[in-house]
Amino acid sequence: MSTDPLLEPFTIGNLTVKNRIFSSSHAPGYNIDGTPTERYIAYHEEKAIGGIGLTMIGGSSNVSPDSASLWGQLYFGADTIIDPLAAMTDRIHSHGAAVMCQITHMGRRNVSNDGDWLPTIAPSPIREPMHRGWPKQMEKSDIRRVTADFAAAAMRARAGGLDGIELCATSHLIDQFWTPLANHRVDEYGGSLDNRLRFTFEVLDAIRVAVGTDLLVGIRMIADEDQIGGLSREESADIARRLATSGLLDFINVASSSLATEEGLSKAIPPSGTPLMPFVPLAASIKAEIDLPVLHATRITDLASARHAISSGLIDLAGMTRAHIADPHIVAKLERGDENRIRVCVGASFCINRLHQGLESVCIQNPATGREIHVPQLITPSDSGPVKAVVVGAGPGGLEAARVLAERGHEVVLFEAQDRVGGQIVLAARASERQSELLGIVGWLEGELDHAGVDVRLGTPVDAADVLAEAPSIVVIATGGWPNAGFLTAGADLVSSTWDVLGGHADPSGRVLLYDDHGGENAPSVAEYLHRRGVTEIELVTPDRLVAQDLAATTGPAYLRMLYDAGVTMTPDHALVRVERAERGEGVAAVLRNIHTRNEHVRTVDHVIFEHGVVPDDDLYLSLRDNSANGGVIDIDALTNSRPQTTRRNGYSLFRIGDAVASRNIAAAIYEARRLCQHL
Repeated sequence: MSTDPLLEPFTIGNLTVKNRIFSSSHAPGYNIDGTPTERYIAYHEEKAIGGIGLTMIGGSSNVSPDSASLWGQLYFGADTIIDPLAAMTDRIHSHGAAVMCQITHMGRRNVSNDGDWLPTIAPSPIREPMHRGWPKQMEKSDIRRVTADFAAAAMRARAGGLDGIELCATSHLIDQFWTPLANHRVDEYGGSLDNRLRFTFEVLDAIRVAVGTDLLVGIRMIADEDQIGGLSREESADIARRLATSGLLDFINVASSSLATEEGLSKAIPPSGTPLMPFVPLAASIKAEIDLPVLHATRITDLASARHAISSGLIDLAGMTRAHIADPHIVAKLERGDENRIRVCVGASFCINRLHQGLESVCIQNPATGREIHVPQLITPSDSGPVKAVVVGAGPGGLEAARVLAERGHEVVLFEAQDRVGGQIVLAARASERQSELLGIVGWLEGELDHAGVDVRLGTPVDAADVLAEAPSIVVIATGGWPNAGFLTAGADLVSSTWDVLGGHADPSGRVLLYDDHGGENAPSVAEYLHRRGVTEIELVTPDRLVAQDLAATTGPAYLRMLYDAGVTMTPDHALVRVERAERGEGVAAVLRNIHTRNEHVRTVDHVIFEHGVVPDDDLYLSLRDNSANGGVIDIDALTNSRPQTTRRNGYSLFRIGDAVASRNIAAAIYEARRLCQHL
C-alpha cells in the first residue's frame, strides 16, 4: 500500500473517494443543448481513466430559465438532463472515480440577451461590472420559484446517478444575497446576516426535503470577497460556521475573490507569475472553524504542493483542475512512480481566457485535452512499423512532432540551430516572472524526448543536403519565423523587434515607443522587462481598440495593473506607419496614424520596438519541397478529420508546421504537430 497522503482514501458523508485529488466544477464550453456531449463526457472520463478520485462536472449548471448558459453549461431545469447524465456518470464510475456536479442560478452574473432573453434577477437591481446588465429585483414569487427549481434540479441530479452536488456561491445568486454589494433589500432577505442567509437556507431545506441524505450536498463559497464594501474574511467565516452547523451540508469548497469584476476574476483564477496555492491559508482558516470536510482548488499545479496541503491538514481534498487540463493522468503517473513525467500546468490561462473570448477551452500545451475523441491522450505505435524521421527546429511544434513520432516507434533525429531547445518560448520566458513559467512546456517536452530516445542535435543548422543525408522517410519542418517589420512603409532599419530586446541585441533607453500589433502578452511583457531595467518613458501603441485586447479574464488585469504601476502611456487606435530619422539626428520620428480619423502624428523618441508576429522561415522547406514524395502538401481533409496523411516508401514525405507556415501561437504549433504526427 502506498504511504503517499495524496493516495489515501477519504470519506465525505456516505461517500468514500479513493484519493485526495479532485477536479473542481468548471464549464469548458463543450455542450450545446444543456446536456453532456460525447466530447464533454470523454473529457471527464479521461480524468477517471487517469485515476482521479473525484471529478466535479457541470460548472455553473443552471437550474432556471432566467439563468442563461453562456459557456455551454449543463441545464438542470428540465428532465432532458437525466438520461444523458446517467450515461455520463456510469462511464465515470466504471473507472472508480466519484462524480459530483455544481448547480446554480447565476443571478446578475449573466446576460438578458441570450438563451430565452429573460431579464436577469438578483436581490437588488445593481449592475454587475463583468456582464454589464441591470437585473430585475427578485420578488417573493421569484424567490419561491427559484427555490423550487433548486430542489427539482437536485432530484434530477440524484436520478442521473451523481454522488453529490454543490451549490455555487462565487458571485452567483446564492451569495449575491450575502454581499452588501449586491443586496440592498429592506425586507426579511436584506439587512442583517440572518436575513441575507435566509434564501440560502430556504434552498438547502428544499433540497434536503427533495433528496434527503441520498445525495451529498455541499457549497462552493467565497471566503473573502476582496472588494471595497464586500464581505470580509471575518463575515465569510461566520457564514461558513452557520452553514456548517446547520446539518444541511456535507462539505464546503472554499474559494476566494469576487468574480463580479475582471480584476477579481484574475485573483480568483490566478495566472502564471503568481504564488502557488495562494488561498490555502484561507481555506485552512475555514477548516479550523468548522467540522465538515473542506475542499479547495486554486493554483495547486503540482503534486508537491498538493501533498503539503493534505499532509499538513490544511485541506481535506486538493483540487488540481487546471493541472488536470494539462495532464489528466496525474494520479496514474503518481501511482506507477512516474511523477517526474507529469505535464505540469504552467498557468498560461489559455484555457480560461478562451472562454471569455467566446471560444471553447483547450490547453496551451496538451492538444489532446477536450479533443480526446480525435486526439487520444496516449499515443499508439505505428501499424506499419518504424521509419526514419527528421524534424528541423526545436520550438514547441518541433519538440512535439519529435516526441509523437518517437512514441509512434520511429527513429527520430531533431536538428536545432541554437544551443538549446525551446525556440520563441525561451525568449518569451526572459521577459518577466509571469512569462518564465512557460519554460515548463519546454522542460516537459525535452524530458519526454530523452525518455523516447530522440537524437537531439543542438547547435546544428542544416540545409537540404544535411537533411537528405539522413535518408529519412518523413521530414517535418518546424523552423518557425522571423520578426516581421514589413508593415512599415519606411524605416525598417531604424526599429528593433521585441526579440532583439529579449535576446540582448538591443538595449533601449530614454524614450521608448513600443508598438503592439499582436494584442497578446508579447508587447506588455517587454514593457515590463524594460521598466525593470530602468526605462521610465514608455508608450505602448496599438491599432486595436484596447491595449492588450486579446488578454481576457485572468491575464489582462494583471498586465494592465503592471502597465499603470510602471507609468506606461497607453495609446490605442493608432497604427505605426513609418519611422524616420529625427531632425538633428536626435533619436527617431515615429509616424502614427489614427485608424479612425486617419490623421497622422509624430512621436520623437530614442527607440522604436515592434511586435507584429513573424514571417515564416521557409527556405529549407522550399528547397526540399519539389523533390518530396508529396510535394510538401498536407492533406487538410485528413488532418482535420483525424486520418493519416498519404506517405510513400520511395522517397520522403515533407510537412511543415507552426510558424514555419504562418504566424500563430504555442498552442497552434503543438496541436498541429500532434494531429499530423499521431498518424504518420
